[in-house]
Amino acid sequence: MLRRRDALAGAAALLAGCAAGPGAGGGEGRFVRVEGTAFRKEGRRYRFAGGNMWYAAWLGAEAPTGDRDRLRRELDALRGLGVTNLRILGAAELSPLKGSVRPAFRDRAPPWNAALLRGLDFALAEIGRRGMTAVVYLNNFWEWSGGMATYLSWANGGRFVDMNDPAHPWPEFPDATSGFYESAPAVAASHDFLRALVTRENEVTGRAYRDDPAIMAWQLANEPRPGGSAAVAARRMPAFRAWVAATAALIKSLDPNHLVSTGSEGLKGCVESEACVLETHRLPGIDYLTAHIWPLNWSWVDAADLAGSWTAGEAKVRDYMARHVALAGTLGKPLVFEEFGFPRDGGSYDPAATTRWKDLFYRLVQGAVLENAAAGGPLAGSNFWAWTGEGRAAHPDRRFRAGDVAWLGDPPHEPQGWYGVFDTDAGTKAAIRDHAAALAALPA
Repeated sequence: MLRRRDALAGAAALLAGCAAGPGAGGGEGRFVRVEGTAFRKEGRRYRFAGGNMWYAAWLGAEAPTGDRDRLRRELDALRGLGVTNLRILGAAELSPLKGSVRPAFRDRAPPWNAALLRGLDFALAEIGRRGMTAVVYLNNFWEWSGGMATYLSWANGGRFVDMNDPAHPWPEFPDATSGFYESAPAVAASHDFLRALVTRENEVTGRAYRDDPAIMAWQLANEPRPGGSAAVAARRMPAFRAWVAATAALIKSLDPNHLVSTGSEGLKGCVESEACVLETHRLPGIDYLTAHIWPLNWSWVDAADLAGSWTAGEAKVRDYMARHVALAGTLGKPLVFEEFGFPRDGGSYDPAATTRWKDLFYRLVQGAVLENAAAGGPLAGSNFWAWTGEGRAAHPDRRFRAGDVAWLGDPPHEPQGWYGVFDTDAGTKAAIRDHAAALAALPA
């Protein structure tokens, strides 16, 4: 049963939507639309300073995993910084893979996890109450929420390759996981949950998801890619493209009101192939281009020597951003840098560690967004990875363990504190706040 405060919040959200007038979602203009290389909402150009908060549904659950009061505080803190868009996880599969999150939204077959679904309901209601929007991703190429490798294991008799298994070094995990696209039973199982979620009615607001303007976009998956090696990616590219096309078309058939994006890293997610990026994002069901920027993960900087490796890393970041701006121009679609992350000074996971180079990296990416947006270019927004806020690692080794509920921006497979933004990170918060204010000041 909902607590009285939760019920009142839901009622307020529902009344706010009803007051907007008749029609889907209270009026066509309340949904984010695409016009050429721009987003528009309510007759104005829509740009956003955003963040990632994958765990919003887990915090929103009325279960031992949840903490609705903390979720409200985190959303208030983000809104206070000027953040108006959040990328959140809407699917997770109960998985044999190491580091995968529990609880999950689903096991092999229904019923789905009702508590976690209501947690997503609550999170979306609270996001909407604050005038924010959400991008909800519906699958994951990586292991930390089960994702494609789990669907594939359900379809192939239980076979899987675990990420970071010394017996199966890179790129064996992504090469194996990309077999998902060629498995009709695995894809069908993922589509079953997709249908249930996209057609869901929010139990807090009473509004169908498809009619909720708090949702900006559905996303096919987190960082889908055709493979890890060039040879496997080339072989699986037709199946990958077919999956993108079919999944986007399915979402559009269920929900014509919301945008659809791939969730791709961009060129890194296409094994550096511009043709792959263009081919998958030209599809009519894909409304805009996404790119992710991870200098440390891609060995562009050295965590032990951020000062010494910064200049070379900065040049690569600038080039990567420019290449995606050019690709968006070729496609004639908007572009979002929806993940960008950087370590704390010295590679520390401690919230007490300084963030000089992280803050400089944030301002580098955000500055590129602001400059391009001001010039009328396709860059419409960005989402830093990721908001941790009040969350703190539960263990001295800063590793997530089964049963932990101290949700951080770093998912369970990663060191807790690696990339997340703590509520005490004054310099990083200042970068976010300054960028949000400058972006909001641009003419509509």
